[in-house]
Amino acid sequence: MRCGEAGPPRVVDDAEAEALVRGICFKTGPPRFLGVELEWLVHDAQDPSRPVSPRRLAAAADRLQALPLRSLITIEPGGQLEFSSRPAESLTACVEEVSADLAAARTALRSLGLLLAGYGKDPWHPPRRVLTTPRYRAMEDFHDHWGGAGRTVMTKTASVQVCVDAGHEEPGPLGFGRRWRLAHLLGAVLVAAFANSPLDGGRPTGWRSTRQACYERMDPSRTLAPAEDADPREAWTAYALDARIMCVRSGQGPWEPPWGLDLRGWARTARPRPATADDVAYHLTTLFPPVRPRGHLELRMIDAQPGEDGWVVPLAVTAALFDDPVAAETSYRAVKALADTAGQEPAPRNALWRNASRLGLADPELRSAAAVCFAAAREALPRLGATPRVLAAVDAFTGQYVDRGRCPADDLLDGLTGEPVRESKESTA
Repeated sequence: MRCGEAGPPRVVDDAEAEALVRGICFKTGPPRFLGVELEWLVHDAQDPSRPVSPRRLAAAADRLQALPLRSLITIEPGGQLEFSSRPAESLTACVEEVSADLAAARTALRSLGLLLAGYGKDPWHPPRRVLTTPRYRAMEDFHDHWGGAGRTVMTKTASVQVCVDAGHEEPGPLGFGRRWRLAHLLGAVLVAAFANSPLDGGRPTGWRSTRQACYERMDPSRTLAPAEDADPREAWTAYALDARIMCVRSGQGPWEPPWGLDLRGWARTARPRPATADDVAYHLTTLFPPVRPRGHLELRMIDAQPGEDGWVVPLAVTAALFDDPVAAETSYRAVKALADTAGQEPAPRNALWRNASRLGLADPELRSAAAVCFAAAREALPRLGATPRVLAAVDAFTGQYVDRGRCPADDLLDGLTGEPVRESKESTA
């Protein structure tokens, strides 16, 4: 074999697949890096309710991918655009770099009569897949076994995904076990505070975050949280091995696997073909729990936010609550009190997460926890070097929403009736 030439794929059995998953899920050490992945819907600038053709979406993607951006640009199945930041050593560096990329992207899109729209779910248009790759054909076929929620998530939703380091190996406020637990309880607070997807076809769905509600109606082997009563590494490894296979990549022919095949069974039986190390890594990209360990922690539960700088607030608040030791301890105590409401059911199917998705901060428990967490984050942000711009954005969001028991979804609902939404927990349970 010539130097630099790739060898054949490395075939793995079930024990080797298990070791691979366990070895890469949590990379521990002092928290240093921060990242964000921003998904955006693409709408017509003159009439956002008018569908954008696949041709225009393709032109938008081509235009952005030709720009000298530092963020990685990818296209989602429905034509959504995702900006994935580089790992940043500070909140300020992350915000400034991504903001510059977004400014360049918006200028390019305006020349095409398009804009980036910050909704957790498209308020008007039905699901429509515009990418025809084998991966997305296989994903769509797989999701259809569970109803229409998977197609909706694939093609008509957008999010703010915040990435934080896993944390120290040792116990404590910044230990990876504590941060894993914090992410799953704080996640419900983040769903409620930033809920921004209450409409479908221009009408209320009964959920503040319809996007998040969709996840509990999808394949539970890949969208529910792993068991919380086990070591995080063990829990995630078992979860990944037991998750159903969505795609078996093939040079020719369809990618659809035998129905019900999980990773453990595939690696053990070598059917429909031997599994490789690359297949294990690929399988992990098809798992969509609320918190996904990828060496770091990827928090996936936050709806895309309105406004050019709306995404800054969930990024800043989450970074402060994870990476400042005082704020991490304060927030953990606040959200730990929510564990009784969550019960034994995994997120997002438990009562706590359903209340967050349906009610937002109209839920009194979540509103109280959000008030504590946002206050702790605001106190910590100057210690993290947050700029006046970031502080002002957090202050504005807190005053407009958290202090009033509201979320961005309530603004969309108010726009339908002209009256503020007033809804009790009992009226929508």
